[in-house]
Amino acid sequence: MSSVNKKYDFDTVIDRRGTDCLKYDYAKVFGKPDGLLSLWVADMDFQTAPGITDVIKEAAEHGIFGYTAPGEAYDAAVKNWYQKHFDWDIQDEWIIKTPGVVFALATAVRAFTNPGDRVLIQRPVYYPFSSVVEDNERQVVNSPLKPVGDHYEMDFEDLEEKLADPQVKLMLLCSPHNPVGRVWTKEELCRVEEACLANDVILVSDEIHSDFVWGDRKHHILASLDKQFEENTVICTAPSKTFNLAGLQTSNIFIPNRDLRYRYKKAIERLGLFNPNQLGLAACRAAYETGEDWLSEAKAYIFGNIEFTREYLQKNLPQIKLIEPEGTYLLWLDCRALGLSVKELNEKIIHDGKVWLDAGEMFGPEGEGFQRINVACPRKYLTQALEQMKRALVPVGIKKA
Repeated sequence: MSSVNKKYDFDTVIDRRGTDCLKYDYAKVFGKPDGLLSLWVADMDFQTAPGITDVIKEAAEHGIFGYTAPGEAYDAAVKNWYQKHFDWDIQDEWIIKTPGVVFALATAVRAFTNPGDRVLIQRPVYYPFSSVVEDNERQVVNSPLKPVGDHYEMDFEDLEEKLADPQVKLMLLCSPHNPVGRVWTKEELCRVEEACLANDVILVSDEIHSDFVWGDRKHHILASLDKQFEENTVICTAPSKTFNLAGLQTSNIFIPNRDLRYRYKKAIERLGLFNPNQLGLAACRAAYETGEDWLSEAKAYIFGNIEFTREYLQKNLPQIKLIEPEGTYLLWLDCRALGLSVKELNEKIIHDGKVWLDAGEMFGPEGEGFQRINVACPRKYLTQALEQMKRALVPVGIKKA
């Protein structure tokens, strides 16, 4: 995965401090010291594609930011992207716009379950999967992923047993998986969906990382695999991870089933949410119409960062094991061989190393002893962070390989 004729700059370190940036400006709010190198929250430290910024500049110069609705050109751009990249034909009426995928997950919980119902998730998993269930007075049922060698797999025996519980009404699937980096195979996805269908469990699939898949692996949109699956599945997507647009709060949720779509829309209406973000719509359309070359180079650069991180750890921090990423730009680091408690590990990395990662326990108890690192940043910045981690952790007893 390489870029022959580079058009875009991913090496320049852009100072994001002082922009009310969550990643850099709110360390104290999160109980962290100032001056940390930030490789935690899942946005990129790259400027987005020029075609997107051009459209936003044009809108700013127009100077009117009134109520806006997506038109035919917007829907066409979204549909064309998913047809070209995932061979999935989408109907206009399937598309529902929301201000984010976490909002979409919470809306699904409210639309398809009642207080006290159970919702199945697979930890370790992106932490809002738990909060959107518990904050809406539903119960989390966990079918933990199981580590097998240098990757994770689903425990289908446990999963199928828990889906058979009549109080489980909904499953939230992370595909590709954050943080363990799995890109689920067609066979795995089919088995999950078949178990949901057999037990009348609606399946909501968070596919926000679907544009970041490595090697010869392929991301399968779950609803595209079978007509029955299409009728039982809500697909959550956004351009935010792909093109670094999280702050513009625009997501596209696909619901082919008419009844599920009606229930979902009513749940949104009850919250009083109607018109989407004007600049978010413009950015999403521009991303899908003009951003492909930029994305190709960004992926090549990020893949280089993944390879660099793997080699650095093997040479300098061999007791930290990289769980091999099949997708996403978030790497899952197994630090348990260091022999540190969760508290000791976090303090070493934050206070001695001056690096801010996402602590593994945020993703559930199964993540204790792990750290998640975001490598969608300039190589110089990543190198500095790894060097600082090495200086903090080598005194623990790590020897160079």
